Amino acid sequence: MQFPWIRLACGVAAVALICLSPIPAQEQRTATPKIVAAANTFLSTLDAKQRQSVLFAFNDNAQRARWSNLPTMAVPRAGISLKDMNGGQRSAAMALVASVLSPRGFEKVQQIMEGDEVNKSTDQGPPGRRGSGGPGGPGNGGPPPAFARRGAGNGPIFGRDLYYISILGTPSEKDPWMLQFGGHHLALNITIAGERGVLTPTLTGAQPALYTIDGKTVRPLGQESDKALALLSALDENQRKNAILSYQLADLVLGPGQDGKTIQPEGLKASGMNERQRAMLLDVISEWANIIHQSAATARMAEIKAGLDDTWFAWSGPTTAAPGKNITAYYRIQGPNLVIEYAPQGLGGDPAMHVHTMYRDPTNDYGRKFAAK
Repeated sequence: MQFPWIRLACGVAAVALICLSPIPAQEQRTATPKIVAAANTFLSTLDAKQRQSVLFAFNDNAQRARWSNLPTMAVPRAGISLKDMNGGQRSAAMALVASVLSPRGFEKVQQIMEGDEVNKSTDQGPPGRRGSGGPGGPGNGGPPPAFARRGAGNGPIFGRDLYYISILGTPSEKDPWMLQFGGHHLALNITIAGERGVLTPTLTGAQPALYTIDGKTVRPLGQESDKALALLSALDENQRKNAILSYQLADLVLGPGQDGKTIQPEGLKASGMNERQRAMLLDVISEWANIIHQSAATARMAEIKAGLDDTWFAWSGPTTAAPGKNITAYYRIQGPNLVIEYAPQGLGGDPAMHVHTMYRDPTNDYGRKFAAK
């Protein structure tokens, strides 16, 4: 689905065509040059002061960790916001984001941002919310009351304009660099290292997690919910006993501010699943792995499949959901180089309508394996 506002993103020369169609198979090997070209096109639209605000050193660890599920008024982001760009700059910025993502990944990002616009127009943000917050640490309870619905100066706290873009390092076809794009319920941390693309850590969320636009129902994280529930339903009684945890989990364990933290795998191991169930597990994982462009996603899925025997599936909470609505249970998928968390947010509303998810590679978050070479 293309939202009317995002059409602006498709107006910058040929680079922007990336947001309209998949990368043909014969061009997958050239993804990095196209991404670099899109980055340089975007940077060329900025004045000196704007470029200074967007560009950071590749080894700037403070900027690397400056992402969150919370609104930007509560946890400020660095870089430049879409709000502070003119039309051409915004178009070039979104073309750059599109260039590093798959068509479905870019659509998911658009849907998350459009949901935040719905949040603004319906003024439905709760005055306090459970959340992992940001670099300051977990459990900060969400934005302070002063930011409940309006930010500083009585400005909006939600909306598609309040998303920021920054670049760590210099866009290069050879040397590693990083693109960050995010705001409320979105944090893309994408490292480009030669032909390799690393999407972790990335946070995707949705509030509302179901809304209607142009007469169509939109569920930005609907497949993440439906596919996981289908997998749980496909397990036999003994498998379900292993998969379903005996205690309740209510939020992300490895969310913002939790870089380097480790958790013990639990639940049902994929080695104890049949081939159909293992395929279903891979299909759930693909909802995160396939956000990035196709050649990087293909390499990532091959890596995950190689470690599938040592991958775990754990579930905490209700085991059913109303048709067409999201689950209200937490689940986790954890393997040798993978952690995925899906965490509905129940405080102050319907947990099916407010979801946080996290995607990490504990061995290669921020592309550190490739950046070290």
